[in-house]
Amino acid sequence: MYGADLNIVPKNFNCTIDGQSVGLYSISNKNGLHAHFTNYGQHLVALYVPDRNGIFEDIVLGFPALETYMTDEGKYFGSIIGRYANRIAKGKLTLNGSSCALAVNNGTNHLHGGDIGFDSVVWQVEQLNWDCLEFSRTSPHGEEGYPGNLEIKVRYTLTNNNTLSIKYTAKTDRTTVVNLTNHSFFNLNGEGNGSVKEHLLNINAKSYTPVHPDMTTMGTMEPLEGTPMDFSKFKTIGQDLQSDHPQMAICAGYDHNYVLDKDGADNTLPQLAATVFEPKHGRVMEVHTTEPGMQLYTSNFLDGTLVGKSGKPYLKHGAFCLETQHFPDAPNQPEFPSPILHPGETFNSTTEYRFWVR
Repeated sequence: MYGADLNIVPKNFNCTIDGQSVGLYSISNKNGLHAHFTNYGQHLVALYVPDRNGIFEDIVLGFPALETYMTDEGKYFGSIIGRYANRIAKGKLTLNGSSCALAVNNGTNHLHGGDIGFDSVVWQVEQLNWDCLEFSRTSPHGEEGYPGNLEIKVRYTLTNNNTLSIKYTAKTDRTTVVNLTNHSFFNLNGEGNGSVKEHLLNINAKSYTPVHPDMTTMGTMEPLEGTPMDFSKFKTIGQDLQSDHPQMAICAGYDHNYVLDKDGADNTLPQLAATVFEPKHGRVMEVHTTEPGMQLYTSNFLDGTLVGKSGKPYLKHGAFCLETQHFPDAPNQPEFPSPILHPGETFNSTTEYRFWVR
């Protein structure tokens, strides 16, 4: 059961930025699932999935017009993140013996690609089919301090198996680093409908990368067992959310990178990273990825000042993010999986959000 998307008005996303057209684009599958994107920052504006009674609800936080996505407060909602997701300490890295100084936009550190990351630029878009969109762009050499002209393509497909598949590819003409993710804020109750504290979460990980007080990684992989960060068995997101554990205090909740368990199979195929179950309506979301890590973020800094598509304020812990990724600050951490991309190589990454009910 679903009808018109009354909260999504295409004309509110139509404009021209630096001579490039911006608009709203949609994909759907035969089961009625449908999603809306804008080619400004590849923001996933809305995603409608059914509950156990067949009632569709928009489960991603977002805004009714483009303007909010262009603000510092709204820029990451549903967007692509790059050229490097998460933090790079002091905005510095070394490639081929040469030091690179990146934009510093988070205290003394580099976050989510810099001042003008991939979330804040216009992408070329091609509607490949009713169920598939592809965004493309060349990030020029020196953008936000990164070396190399990086050619990126991101393809979103909404399959008839109720999966939103995201496939990233990239090529460079100089050695560089690449770490791309989607930064959607999910609430399986529906966007703006209360907190996610009663959502049950399981993460396929036994260790994580703890952070310093400035939220840069310590460069170690520590066991989760015995900590409030442990979701190796299902528990509610809210069960340990108020823990006084030092890591929880630093982040004001969950904002941690999990080292995903891999079963030794072909790492070019997505493997299960996490499962989220919302018991009231029965929606289940599984995250499958080829990436080695995933950031759990529980919208710790929402405070009700942002108002979403349905006119409801977005409150603290009103959403969760599961951002598949390489590890934070990996260019400076030799023990972490390498995010370096060389000329002649192709960066490939796939993440799938699979939906079902129980």
